[in-house]
Amino acid sequence: MAGRGAGPDFVESLARGLDVLTCFDAGHRRMSLAEVAAAAGLARPTARRLLLTLEELGYVRSSGGSYALTPRVLRLGMAYVGSLGLWDIARPHLEDLVASTGESSSMTQLDGSDIVYVARVSVPKIIAMRVEIGTRFPAVQTSQGKVLLAALSPADLAATLAQPSRSGLPPYIGRPPEQLDRELTEVRARGWALADEELAPGVRSVAVPVRDGSGTVRAAMNVTVHAAETSVERLVEEHLPRLLRTAGDVSAEWALWQSRPHVETARPPTGGSATA
Repeated sequence: MAGRGAGPDFVESLARGLDVLTCFDAGHRRMSLAEVAAAAGLARPTARRLLLTLEELGYVRSSGGSYALTPRVLRLGMAYVGSLGLWDIARPHLEDLVASTGESSSMTQLDGSDIVYVARVSVPKIIAMRVEIGTRFPAVQTSQGKVLLAALSPADLAATLAQPSRSGLPPYIGRPPEQLDRELTEVRARGWALADEELAPGVRSVAVPVRDGSGTVRAAMNVTVHAAETSVERLVEEHLPRLLRTAGDVSAEWALWQSRPHVETARPPTGGSATA
Protein backbone atom coordinates (compact mmCIF):
# COMPACT_ATOMS: atom_id res chain seq x y z
CA MET A 1 0.00 0.00 0.00
CA ALA A 2 2.75 2.44 0.90
CA GLY A 3 5.03 4.00 -1.70
CA ARG A 4 2.32 4.87 -4.24
CA GLY A 5 2.44 8.66 -3.94
CA ALA A 6 3.86 10.53 -6.90
CA GLY A 7 3.31 14.22 -6.14
CA PRO A 8 5.95 16.34 -4.37
CA ASP A 9 3.50 17.15 -1.57
CA PHE A 10 2.44 13.56 -0.92
CA VAL A 11 2.77 12.73 2.80
CA GLU A 12 3.69 9.07 3.00
CA SER A 13 3.34 8.86 6.79
CA LEU A 14 -0.26 10.08 6.61
CA ALA A 15 -1.03 7.57 3.87
CA ARG A 16 0.44 4.78 5.99
CA GLY A 17 -1.68 5.82 8.95
CA LEU A 18 -4.80 5.65 6.82
CA ASP A 19 -3.69 2.26 5.51
CA VAL A 20 -3.58 1.02 9.10
CA LEU A 21 -7.10 2.27 9.82
CA THR A 22 -8.53 0.63 6.70
CA CYS A 23 -7.01 -2.75 7.60
CA PHE A 24 -9.82 -3.26 10.12
CA ASP A 25 -13.19 -4.47 8.89
CA ALA A 26 -16.03 -6.79 9.87
CA GLY A 27 -13.78 -9.81 9.40
CA HIS A 28 -10.84 -8.26 11.20
CA ARG A 29 -12.23 -6.46 14.24
CA ARG A 30 -9.12 -7.17 16.32
CA MET A 31 -5.65 -7.58 14.86
CA SER A 32 -2.18 -8.20 16.22
CA LEU A 33 0.76 -5.99 15.36
CA ALA A 34 2.02 -8.64 12.93
CA GLU A 35 -1.38 -8.86 11.24
CA VAL A 36 -1.64 -5.09 10.86
CA ALA A 37 1.88 -4.87 9.47
CA ALA A 38 1.16 -7.62 6.93
CA ALA A 39 -2.22 -6.19 5.88
CA ALA A 40 -0.84 -2.66 5.44
CA GLY A 41 2.40 -3.79 3.80
CA LEU A 42 4.52 -2.16 6.51
CA ALA A 43 7.54 -3.11 8.56
CA ARG A 44 6.56 -4.05 12.11
CA PRO A 45 8.38 -1.11 13.75
CA THR A 46 6.56 1.30 11.41
CA ALA A 47 3.19 -0.34 12.06
CA ARG A 48 3.86 -0.21 15.81
CA ARG A 49 4.62 3.53 15.76
CA LEU A 50 1.50 4.23 13.72
CA LEU A 51 -0.70 2.13 16.00
CA LEU A 52 0.66 3.83 19.10
CA THR A 53 0.06 7.24 17.52
CA LEU A 54 -3.50 6.29 16.56
CA GLU A 55 -4.04 4.94 20.07
CA GLU A 56 -2.86 8.23 21.61
CA LEU A 57 -5.23 10.11 19.32
CA GLY A 58 -8.09 7.86 20.38
CA TYR A 59 -8.75 6.05 17.09
CA VAL A 60 -7.35 2.67 18.20
CA ARG A 61 -7.32 0.77 21.51
CA SER A 62 -5.02 -2.07 22.53
CA SER A 63 -5.74 -5.04 24.78
CA GLY A 64 -3.94 -8.32 25.28
CA GLY A 65 -1.52 -7.73 22.45
CA SER A 66 -4.16 -6.92 19.84
CA TYR A 67 -5.62 -3.71 18.47
CA ALA A 68 -9.14 -2.59 17.56
CA LEU A 69 -10.75 0.58 16.26
CA THR A 70 -12.68 2.85 18.62
CA PRO A 71 -15.97 4.66 17.88
CA ARG A 72 -13.92 7.82 17.35
CA VAL A 73 -13.24 6.73 13.76
CA LEU A 74 -16.92 7.35 13.04
CA ARG A 75 -16.15 11.06 13.19
CA LEU A 76 -14.14 10.73 9.99
CA GLY A 77 -17.01 9.26 7.99
CA MET A 78 -19.78 11.24 9.62
CA ALA A 79 -17.94 14.49 8.98
CA TYR A 80 -18.19 13.70 5.28
CA VAL A 81 -21.84 12.69 5.43
CA GLY A 82 -22.67 15.70 7.58
CA SER A 83 -20.92 18.07 5.20
CA LEU A 84 -23.24 16.90 2.43
CA GLY A 85 -26.32 17.57 4.53
CA LEU A 86 -27.65 14.35 3.05
CA TRP A 87 -28.38 12.32 6.19
CA ASP A 88 -30.42 15.06 7.87
CA ILE A 89 -32.51 15.36 4.71
CA ALA A 90 -32.82 11.67 3.93
CA ARG A 91 -33.52 10.27 7.40
CA PRO A 92 -37.25 11.11 7.75
CA HIS A 93 -37.89 9.99 4.18
CA LEU A 94 -36.06 6.69 4.70
CA GLU A 95 -37.98 6.12 7.93
CA ASP A 96 -41.30 6.71 6.15
CA LEU A 97 -40.27 4.39 3.32
CA VAL A 98 -39.31 1.62 5.74
CA ALA A 99 -42.57 2.09 7.63
CA SER A 100 -44.57 1.69 4.42
CA THR A 101 -42.64 -1.28 2.99
CA GLY A 102 -41.62 -3.11 6.15
CA GLU A 103 -38.19 -3.57 4.54
CA SER A 104 -34.74 -2.04 5.11
CA SER A 105 -33.57 0.90 3.03
CA SER A 106 -30.11 2.39 2.59
CA MET A 107 -28.18 5.04 0.71
CA THR A 108 -24.73 4.53 -0.75
CA GLN A 109 -22.13 6.40 -2.73
CA LEU A 110 -19.44 5.17 -5.09
CA ASP A 111 -15.84 4.89 -3.89
CA GLY A 112 -13.64 3.33 -6.51
CA SER A 113 -15.31 0.15 -7.71
CA ASP A 114 -17.17 -0.26 -4.42
CA ILE A 115 -20.31 1.21 -2.92
CA VAL A 116 -20.06 2.59 0.61
CA TYR A 117 -23.10 2.85 2.89
CA VAL A 118 -23.66 6.41 4.12
CA ALA A 119 -27.21 6.14 5.53
CA ARG A 120 -29.45 3.28 6.58
CA VAL A 121 -32.77 2.52 8.26
CA SER A 122 -33.21 -1.19 8.88
CA VAL A 123 -35.74 -3.67 10.18
CA PRO A 124 -34.80 -6.74 12.25
CA LYS A 125 -34.63 -9.50 9.66
CA ILE A 126 -32.20 -12.35 9.20
CA ILE A 127 -30.29 -11.69 6.01
CA ALA A 128 -27.06 -13.09 4.63
CA MET A 129 -25.00 -9.87 4.66
CA ARG A 130 -24.36 -7.61 7.66
CA VAL A 131 -24.62 -3.93 6.69
CA GLU A 132 -23.47 -0.92 8.71
CA ILE A 133 -22.51 2.66 7.90
CA GLY A 134 -19.18 2.42 6.09
CA THR A 135 -19.76 -1.13 4.81
CA ARG A 136 -18.33 -1.69 1.33
CA PHE A 137 -19.54 -4.04 -1.39
CA PRO A 138 -18.44 -4.45 -5.03
CA ALA A 139 -20.64 -2.11 -7.05
CA VAL A 140 -21.29 -4.53 -9.91
CA GLN A 141 -22.98 -7.01 -7.57
CA THR A 142 -25.47 -4.56 -6.06
CA SER A 143 -28.51 -2.68 -7.28
CA GLN A 144 -27.19 0.59 -5.86
CA GLY A 145 -23.83 0.03 -7.48
CA LYS A 146 -25.42 -0.52 -10.87
CA VAL A 147 -27.33 2.77 -10.54
CA LEU A 148 -24.13 4.64 -9.69
CA LEU A 149 -22.08 2.95 -12.40
CA ALA A 150 -24.77 3.66 -15.00
CA ALA A 151 -24.43 7.39 -14.27
CA LEU A 152 -20.73 7.45 -15.23
CA SER A 153 -19.31 8.41 -18.59
CA PRO A 154 -17.76 5.53 -20.59
CA ALA A 155 -14.24 6.69 -19.71
CA ASP A 156 -15.04 7.07 -16.01
CA LEU A 157 -16.82 3.72 -15.98
CA ALA A 158 -13.81 1.92 -17.46
CA ALA A 159 -11.46 3.59 -14.99
CA THR A 160 -13.75 2.75 -12.08
CA LEU A 161 -14.15 -0.91 -12.98
CA ALA A 162 -10.38 -1.22 -13.41
CA GLN A 163 -9.88 -0.50 -9.71
CA PRO A 164 -9.77 -3.52 -7.41
CA SER A 165 -12.50 -3.82 -4.80
CA ARG A 166 -11.56 -3.00 -1.20
CA SER A 167 -14.62 -4.74 0.21
CA GLY A 168 -12.70 -7.77 1.45
CA LEU A 169 -14.97 -10.11 -0.52
CA PRO A 170 -13.57 -12.68 -2.96
CA PRO A 171 -13.03 -11.35 -6.49
CA TYR A 172 -16.28 -11.34 -8.45
CA ILE A 173 -16.38 -13.63 -11.46
CA GLY A 174 -19.74 -12.96 -13.03
CA ARG A 175 -21.18 -11.46 -16.15
CA PRO A 176 -18.85 -10.67 -19.08
CA PRO A 177 -18.17 -6.97 -19.82
CA GLU A 178 -20.57 -6.83 -22.77
CA GLN A 179 -23.42 -8.16 -20.61
CA LEU A 180 -22.67 -5.57 -17.92
CA ASP A 181 -22.68 -2.84 -20.58
CA ARG A 182 -26.13 -3.95 -21.76
CA GLU A 183 -27.45 -4.05 -18.21
CA LEU A 184 -26.12 -0.58 -17.37
CA THR A 185 -27.62 0.78 -20.58
CA GLU A 186 -30.98 -0.61 -19.49
CA VAL A 187 -30.56 0.85 -16.00
CA ARG A 188 -29.72 4.22 -17.51
CA ALA A 189 -32.83 4.12 -19.69
CA ARG A 190 -35.40 2.98 -17.11
CA GLY A 191 -33.95 4.78 -14.08
CA TRP A 192 -33.64 1.86 -11.65
CA ALA A 193 -31.64 -1.32 -11.11
CA LEU A 194 -32.29 -4.77 -9.71
CA ALA A 195 -29.89 -7.18 -8.01
CA ASP A 196 -31.33 -10.64 -7.53
CA GLU A 197 -29.14 -12.73 -5.19
CA GLU A 198 -25.98 -11.49 -6.91
CA LEU A 199 -24.24 -10.32 -3.74
CA ALA A 200 -25.33 -13.20 -1.52
CA PRO A 201 -28.00 -15.92 -1.48
CA GLY A 202 -31.33 -14.59 -0.31
CA VAL A 203 -30.48 -10.92 -0.83
CA ARG A 204 -32.68 -9.16 -3.39
CA SER A 205 -32.88 -5.39 -3.87
CA VAL A 206 -34.01 -2.59 -6.13
CA ALA A 207 -32.32 0.83 -6.28
CA VAL A 208 -32.81 4.27 -7.80
CA PRO A 209 -30.61 7.38 -8.11
CA VAL A 210 -30.51 10.37 -5.78
CA ARG A 211 -29.53 13.60 -7.54
CA ASP A 212 -28.07 16.88 -6.36
CA GLY A 213 -29.14 20.38 -7.37
CA SER A 214 -27.41 20.11 -10.74
CA GLY A 215 -29.18 16.85 -11.59
CA THR A 216 -26.00 14.81 -11.13
CA VAL A 217 -26.40 11.35 -9.59
CA ARG A 218 -24.57 11.58 -6.28
CA ALA A 219 -26.01 8.64 -4.37
CA ALA A 220 -28.30 5.65 -4.70
CA MET A 221 -31.19 4.51 -2.50
CA ASN A 222 -32.54 0.98 -2.26
CA VAL A 223 -35.06 -1.36 -0.72
CA THR A 224 -33.63 -4.72 0.31
CA VAL A 225 -35.75 -7.85 0.83
CA HIS A 226 -35.27 -11.51 1.58
CA ALA A 227 -35.72 -13.47 -1.65
CA ALA A 228 -37.68 -16.22 0.11
CA GLU A 229 -40.25 -13.69 1.34
CA THR A 230 -40.56 -11.21 -1.52
CA SER A 231 -40.66 -12.00 -5.23
CA VAL A 232 -39.10 -9.86 -7.90
CA GLU A 233 -42.58 -8.97 -9.13
CA ARG A 234 -43.69 -7.68 -5.74
CA LEU A 235 -40.41 -5.82 -5.23
CA VAL A 236 -40.80 -4.01 -8.56
CA GLU A 237 -44.57 -3.52 -8.56
CA GLU A 238 -45.11 -2.54 -4.91
CA HIS A 239 -41.85 -1.28 -3.43
CA LEU A 240 -40.23 0.39 -6.45
CA PRO A 241 -42.92 3.10 -6.90
CA ARG A 242 -42.57 4.09 -3.22
CA LEU A 243 -38.79 4.09 -3.59
CA LEU A 244 -38.92 6.32 -6.67
CA ARG A 245 -41.13 8.84 -4.87
CA THR A 246 -38.89 8.84 -1.83
CA ALA A 247 -35.71 9.35 -3.84
CA GLY A 248 -37.41 12.15 -5.78
CA ASP A 249 -38.38 13.89 -2.53
CA VAL A 250 -34.87 13.54 -1.12
CA SER A 251 -33.33 14.86 -4.35
CA ALA A 252 -35.66 17.87 -4.35
CA GLU A 253 -34.94 18.74 -0.73
CA TRP A 254 -31.22 18.22 -1.22
CA ALA A 255 -31.28 20.65 -4.16
CA LEU A 256 -33.01 23.24 -1.97
CA TRP A 257 -30.46 22.68 0.81
CA GLN A 258 -27.58 23.17 -1.60
CA SER A 259 -29.08 26.43 -2.89
CA ARG A 260 -29.57 27.89 0.61
CA PRO A 261 -28.23 31.47 0.98
CA HIS A 262 -25.35 30.54 3.26
CA VAL A 263 -21.77 31.65 2.70
CA GLU A 264 -18.82 31.11 5.01
CA THR A 265 -15.97 33.59 4.86
CA ALA A 266 -12.49 33.33 6.24
CA ARG A 267 -12.05 34.32 9.88
CA PRO A 268 -10.29 37.72 10.29
CA PRO A 269 -6.65 37.44 11.42
CA THR A 270 -6.28 37.35 15.20
CA GLY A 271 -5.44 40.76 16.60
CA GLY A 272 -6.41 42.56 13.43
CA SER A 273 -8.64 45.59 13.42
CA ALA A 274 -12.16 45.45 12.05
CA THR A 275 -13.66 48.24 9.99
CA ALA A 276 -17.24 48.89 9.06
